[in-house]
Amino acid sequence: MTEAPPRRIRRWRATFPRLSRFALEHLLLLPFGASIALVWVNAAPESYYRVTYAMAFAVNDVAMMFFFALMTKEVVEATAPGGVLHPWRRALLPMIASIGATAVPALMYLRVIDALEEPMLALAWPVSFATDIAVSYFVARLIFRLHPAIPFLLLLAIASDTLGFVALALFDPTRELHLVRGILIMAVAIGVAAALRRARVRSFWPYLVAAGGISWVAFFLSGFHPALALVPIVPFLPHAARDPGFFVDARATARDALSQFEVWWRYPAQVTLFFFGLVNAGVPLHALEPGTWGLPMAVVAGKPLGILVAAGAALAAGLHLPHKVGWRELIVVGFTTAIGFSVGLFFCTALLPPGQLHSETSMGVLLTLAGAPLAIFTAMLLRVGRFAR
Repeated sequence: MTEAPPRRIRRWRATFPRLSRFALEHLLLLPFGASIALVWVNAAPESYYRVTYAMAFAVNDVAMMFFFALMTKEVVEATAPGGVLHPWRRALLPMIASIGATAVPALMYLRVIDALEEPMLALAWPVSFATDIAVSYFVARLIFRLHPAIPFLLLLAIASDTLGFVALALFDPTRELHLVRGILIMAVAIGVAAALRRARVRSFWPYLVAAGGISWVAFFLSGFHPALALVPIVPFLPHAARDPGFFVDARATARDALSQFEVWWRYPAQVTLFFFGLVNAGVPLHALEPGTWGLPMAVVAGKPLGILVAAGAALAAGLHLPHKVGWRELIVVGFTTAIGFSVGLFFCTALLPPGQLHSETSMGVLLTLAGAPLAIFTAMLLRVGRFAR
């Protein structure tokens, strides 16, 4: 007879699957990769930049498509009948709120930079649009668990980052825009996706390969970042008639294309997040200058204010908040979306060349992580989510 393994080994075998499941559910591979990047770039910067430069295009321009697509998948299901963002009056409100969540911090950033007498940093104002979807989602899950505020936050974050990509394309002097070409090619991609849906194609592969490939080309050739290429394609994937529940994993036996897409890409997208953090989060920790504080001050104060103002205007126009989401939840969501982190660092790299301005802005992006403890403290103070009575 074989001898039973020691109790510590049996306990570890039982604990490891729970820890790995928690890490995957909360998208923790991104901060893990980012932590390695921070240590690596400060210990051996030359090797870090050499390795990550070779990986950047494959990770940022190609692999991240699938993470954004999975986030869009959750929004599509949340806007289906029975979903927390159904009907359109609820789905449109977070998109309107994203305008306030980007415009107000950008204006505040320019004023703060002017007050700090750092006029050259004004070039980095599009970085204030960034919301790290993965880290914000992790913080929101800690606070709200499976609350309707989470799909609201996700749609708001996707819309904010989309506006950030647009700002990068429009105001980056190194980019050339070819809007007519991009619109024409995107029209072909949408037409292919619509034709596949009309033909009742159940496999998600034709949507990704044909329509998604054409959409990627449209984004790339037009001058916009192709990481969002699958966002306009995912809504065409056939899906279940009703929302099964927010972030409820699809069963392996589910036959609709949207659920099969999630089953197939759930874990590869997590690996992508690890490499995204590794490639984009390498920031030398020696650039703490006065101008560094402009970005965190603007987004931490401006995101909640902008969301409240925009949401108030949208409600006055007749739109609706999701059930169980009020002004207290909106304030907490505002602090949560202030976290720019990896997406902010990516925007910074795309916008600014290496140098002092890049280093100062990158340090400012790291300081936006202060939004996490502020969100938790505010949730405790306002008694929302897990802190509700």
